[in-house]
Amino acid sequence: MDKLIINGGKKLGGEISVHGAKNSVLPILASTLLIKGESVIKNVPSLTDVDASVRILEYLGAKVKREADTLTVDAREITKNSVPEDMMREMRSSIIFLGSLLSRTKEAVICYPGGCDIGVRPIDLHLSALKKLGAVITENGSCLHCKAQSFHGAKIILTFPSVGATENIIIASVLAKGRTTIINAAREPEISDLAAFLNSCGARIFGAGEGTVEIEGVESLSPCEHTVIPDRIETATYMCAAALNANELTVKNVRIRHLYPVLPVFSEMGCKLGFDDDSVKISSPKRLKRVKHIKTAPYPGFPTDCQAIVMAALLKSYGVSVISESIFEGRFKHISELNRFGADIAVNDRSAIINGVKSLYGANVYCTDLRGGAAMVIAALAAEGKSSIRDIYHIDRGYEKIEENLALIGADVKRVSDEKEENKDVGQEQR
Repeated sequence: MDKLIINGGKKLGGEISVHGAKNSVLPILASTLLIKGESVIKNVPSLTDVDASVRILEYLGAKVKREADTLTVDAREITKNSVPEDMMREMRSSIIFLGSLLSRTKEAVICYPGGCDIGVRPIDLHLSALKKLGAVITENGSCLHCKAQSFHGAKIILTFPSVGATENIIIASVLAKGRTTIINAAREPEISDLAAFLNSCGARIFGAGEGTVEIEGVESLSPCEHTVIPDRIETATYMCAAALNANELTVKNVRIRHLYPVLPVFSEMGCKLGFDDDSVKISSPKRLKRVKHIKTAPYPGFPTDCQAIVMAALLKSYGVSVISESIFEGRFKHISELNRFGADIAVNDRSAIINGVKSLYGANVYCTDLRGGAAMVIAALAAEGKSSIRDIYHIDRGYEKIEENLALIGADVKRVSDEKEENKDVGQEQR
């Protein structure tokens, strides 16, 4: 197992670029099962979640080739209609394969997905929607047996604007007979990116990114090339690191409008923001101001994926900040680890109260989940002394070579093997 060693207190600055959005790549890769040809997907980051999706595609019979940040998926021959449990458990987004696999093969067997342990994330919205489209689904232990001789259009009202359910419905509906209407659909930019890819392949999807989405089924899709949008959560992560521990930082390859839900928070902290066509420049004050109250909400509200990283940025702010988590009930597990740096965070039900401190100190911590892991990195960069961050496989799910990117802007961070460090310590003790 690898870990990160960070010598904190180094001022960050300069320029850093953002990779493609993980949460766009995964559903787009799943949807390539619908296309009997070669799909070319560009701006694809090298992440373990992407690797997991590729393994599923290859297991099902697709041929996948990577060249730099481009993936070519040839799904002309799909030979299996089931996904092994160990593959499904690698990530939460694996459930997105259900709609595409069922549409392609008319029958599918999958098991319940895995991913970060951040609370209950039921897939009932996915299943009920697919049933309305014509699927027959039975449960056998931890696996689902699904059949759909043909999908047909339906009116689907979501009780919650679930991103995954919206994506699954869109993917399952593009080849269905008739028109499908999704009411209370998720509005995240990644939904629009998925629709843009499928529309380039010949789908007829209208209103993606709005509360109501219409899909007019077509007979077939054709291969296309598509460039994935920049990762807005990675962008916010670097902005949080800069807010806490940089004089000025420019983050490049971004979509400014996708950042609208988080930009007011940085302004409230006292940061100065400057914008170009595809970059944002952030300048931080000597000490950040507190943020009165942040509450996570579905897009265009403040994203739950930014809750932990903004909390890390506020650790040394002047005053008391409050962050309320309304999406996942188990997404405060990173707090106990952040407090090891000398932070002062208390929890009251589903709200975190952050009392800003003057200094943070190096600590040995563990990543609790993907974004919690990023929060540990942000805190360690601003802490005095040396920190070690373990279980960084969580971070690798959503950040490509984070240690190399941070080193480019002045961070003292390296990835090492736990075994090498332990052997080194033993050798020193013996001497």
